Amino acid sequence: MKIAIFTDSFKPYTSGVVTSICTFREELDKLGHQIYIFAPSYPGYSENEDGVYRYYSVPSPTNPDYTLAIPIFPGMNSLLKRLDLDIIHVHSPFTMGRVGLHYARRYDIPIVFTYHTLYDQYVHYVPVAQDLARDVTIKYSKNFCNQCDHIVVPSREVETILADYDIKTPRSVIPTGVPIEKFNQGDRQWLRKHYNIPEKNRILLFVGRLTKEKNLSFLLDAFKEIHKQTPDTSLVLTAQGPMEGELKKQAQGLGLNLEQDVIFTGALPFDTLVNVYYSADLFVFSSVTETQGLVLIEAMAAGLPVVAVRAYGVQDMVDDGVNGYLTSCSILEFSQAVSKLLDDKESYRSFSQNALLKADSLSSQNMARKLEELYLQLDIRNRRRRIRVKDLIGRFGS
Repeated sequence: MKIAIFTDSFKPYTSGVVTSICTFREELDKLGHQIYIFAPSYPGYSENEDGVYRYYSVPSPTNPDYTLAIPIFPGMNSLLKRLDLDIIHVHSPFTMGRVGLHYARRYDIPIVFTYHTLYDQYVHYVPVAQDLARDVTIKYSKNFCNQCDHIVVPSREVETILADYDIKTPRSVIPTGVPIEKFNQGDRQWLRKHYNIPEKNRILLFVGRLTKEKNLSFLLDAFKEIHKQTPDTSLVLTAQGPMEGELKKQAQGLGLNLEQDVIFTGALPFDTLVNVYYSADLFVFSSVTETQGLVLIEAMAAGLPVVAVRAYGVQDMVDDGVNGYLTSCSILEFSQAVSKLLDDKESYRSFSQNALLKADSLSSQNMARKLEELYLQLDIRNRRRRIRVKDLIGRFGS
């Protein structure tokens, strides 16, 4: 099949959405499908990737790492006719999602939308009238969803939320899988080799964007308490984002050392990230706005148990008391769960084994086959509909 992906973010930007697109693209390519990406450009970034088409873009005023596509692409109509697409899959209801929807309707191509983000949870970026912004965002998302042929959601919780929004479009739960084969081995000493982390310290790891919605101020406060209870611990944050400076100041204000207690590594390439996971002891996650939390499964693929705040998406990934602990957004409860797991060797060993099993059940290969099945069903249904329309036109004409 020939599949076009329309997205408001792509490489070199790092996010769960970009990881999801790249992972599915790689697996679908292995299954013999042709994937074309339509995405924003990024200043100073160039590539020689076949099948990637860049729209001219401008930096976002709220996040300079993120760019906003200008929805104009000379020659787009002739390009799409030449590509002869079977499916259009959009990953945002905004600029590039609207572009994808426009061409899907223009050329009578089935359109799939992956609802990656609980958009109403991001209205804190709006300086005024946040309640109004939340209502408008929900109505906008609902309108977009109801114009698509099928919606993919990464977790059952998100499917329930969309049902509450009274969205009529059919939905399928298909999480982004993890390329398990890339987690077969890793360097368990990588972090200690590259950072000044004492050998005796156990390493707590967070991977993700350094943004307000990740609730990292809470994580630092909780780590202060953890560090008090279990001094031989270090917290590693592997990420980048607009809050890095603010979070570093907070850590120092809590009396935590940025060399040994709390380490900011910045963003790292995927191959290196595997080593980071392997050299940690426990994955900690405080976000309350996730639709899936792909990094949770990546951590489990390296055998890491998880302690996370109970929230949308996270509950589908972490089985409480089996491969990790889920807590309320309470510093005391969260810190106690971390200390309990670090102190209980038997539970830690059991959780680690169960984490590997959980990750294996969500392999990228298995998830790509589910997505492929959905594409095929939509394509067959669309072809049958076209035949019926042609038959009706033929009868009417005769």
